[in-house]
Amino acid sequence: MIRKLLASLVAPLVVVTGIVTAAPAFADDSNTVNVLYAGSLVNLMERSIGPAFEKATGQQFRGYAAGSNKIANEIKGKLRRGDVFISASPKVNASLMGEANGDHVTWYVNFAESPLMIGYNPQSKFAAQFKSKRWDQVLQEPGIRIGRTDPKLDPKGAFTVEMVTKAAELYHQPDLVEKTLGAAENPAQVLPEETLVGRLQSGQLDAGFFYSTETSDLKIPAIRPAPELQAKASYTLTILTDAPNRNGASSFVDFLLSEKGRALLKQHGVDVVKPTVSGNVQAMPPSVQAVIDANAP
Repeated sequence: MIRKLLASLVAPLVVVTGIVTAAPAFADDSNTVNVLYAGSLVNLMERSIGPAFEKATGQQFRGYAAGSNKIANEIKGKLRRGDVFISASPKVNASLMGEANGDHVTWYVNFAESPLMIGYNPQSKFAAQFKSKRWDQVLQEPGIRIGRTDPKLDPKGAFTVEMVTKAAELYHQPDLVEKTLGAAENPAQVLPEETLVGRLQSGQLDAGFFYSTETSDLKIPAIRPAPELQAKASYTLTILTDAPNRNGASSFVDFLLSEKGRALLKQHGVDVVKPTVSGNVQAMPPSVQAVIDANAP
């Protein structure tokens, strides 16, 4: 009670047309958009989209990055709330849809893609081999330090296991997964998605599995696997059903899908695709549909 009284007494003052009034004690919160997003988009969101959104709208961007499945689990477990959720796979949204899953998501928009690559540290003693040998051969070299994400918590981790499994068949190496990845949740390799790039850049890893947006954005040398092995993130965004700031969430989604937002995505190595809506289209804010119609490629 005392805290509430103090808050009301020290509420910031706002001058409107010469009249001094007391602003609501929680004005800052109502002006903040909380965006929960796939960890592969850290650089894009924190250094580009977030600041550009703030400049364009005057609203505050607050981001939280982690593996898409990890975020979904935290939402379902009511451990984390947010306004906007950006995942790297439509399947993650499906896990949050329907009464049995808490109805946290009722619709989502596929808006971009990013192929899975094998990135490597240019200072690594194995760097030269990536230019002269096939990637799967280099990853079998004794002592090479490989980083990847947890296949249970992050779509990229699942794509990694899927791609190496396909490579084992394509290159007729039945033990390729065992030799390169080990167990699915090998603790020597599996790291939180939001820390993987930093580990590679600092020299703690020789190579790792990344989306093209990460390798392009951060100038990480990378190998694109054969087309037969192609796996890719399919980025989706939605406004969570219990979003505290629905108006701010709509503004953020509108900005990201706008011509300016799409241009920023392209600058960061993301493949922009024609937005497609899944789920209950009627539940989507009209402004979002309007932006999609106006900026569809």
